[in-house]
Amino acid sequence: MTTSTKPSMQKSSRDDAEQLSRAFKGLGCDAAVVFNILALRNASQRDRIQQEYETLFSDDLKKQLAHELHGHLKKAVLLWMKSPTERDVTTLRQALTGPIIDVKAATEIICTRTSSQIRQIKQVYSPTFGTRLEYDIGCHTSDDHKKLLLAFIAITRYDGPEIDSVLVEDDAKVINKIGVKKSGMDESTFIQIFTERSSAHLIALASVYHKMFGKELRKTIKREASGNFKYALLTILQYAVDPTKHYATVLRKATKGLGTDDSTLIRILVTRAEIDLQKIEEEFLKKYKRPLPEVVHSETSGHYRAFLLSLLGSKY
Repeated sequence: MTTSTKPSMQKSSRDDAEQLSRAFKGLGCDAAVVFNILALRNASQRDRIQQEYETLFSDDLKKQLAHELHGHLKKAVLLWMKSPTERDVTTLRQALTGPIIDVKAATEIICTRTSSQIRQIKQVYSPTFGTRLEYDIGCHTSDDHKKLLLAFIAITRYDGPEIDSVLVEDDAKVINKIGVKKSGMDESTFIQIFTERSSAHLIALASVYHKMFGKELRKTIKREASGNFKYALLTILQYAVDPTKHYATVLRKATKGLGTDDSTLIRILVTRAEIDLQKIEEEFLKKYKRPLPEVVHSETSGHYRAFLLSLLGSKY
């Protein structure tokens, strides 16, 4: 696991499944047993536990967890038990059609996934919900933001490190021309560049744009675009340039001020725990001068707090 979470010594998947079953018996659920087992198991271990649980008790572990747990802990644990693609599919559907539409969450997931990951999402989304991802995006987004998201999930982008330096310079010149026009932003050009170009291309574009014209591409986007369209462009660019910095920023916004954006906090910690959460922690400390576990501890409580801190590899 490329994360700060360290799997505990696991006797066996059977032993874990039996302990979970005992935790579910009686009045109430022993949530401490649940998260002490599941939070410290990697993806393959969690899959084996689920298989063993079904074999031993003829029951679906995720359904049992959904029945026994409540609130934010329930949401976090259930998301943790899914595969990366299932997490994205579930979160996208909830963000686009749930009681509270969360366009930013849907935008972030779409704009930070590779073409291969998006293809997998689309393959699972339709049979799971009986509708295409494109349809839900079309119903719950609008204008240039909708055009960008639909283009982003339709186009297969190159994901390698090679770039076409001539095309990079051409894109920089086109964007600069847009910036000096008095008629406003040419949204179609930004949509084309930001949905068709690779991450390596966008990184080079930001650098070349600054060298050629003395301006930051990020600031140009902030000046020329607005609303959810601006958020999508900035997400694509910032994630391409530095994913860990992007997620550190998102976590900061989720925990800053009055109230906590628990949905975002859960989404980022769970989905990045087995990818780059330790690097995100390091970036968060560097940028905001506070340890991320300390922030999570101050913004959460109870078993929910303990579970998230376990993902961070922190004592509680």
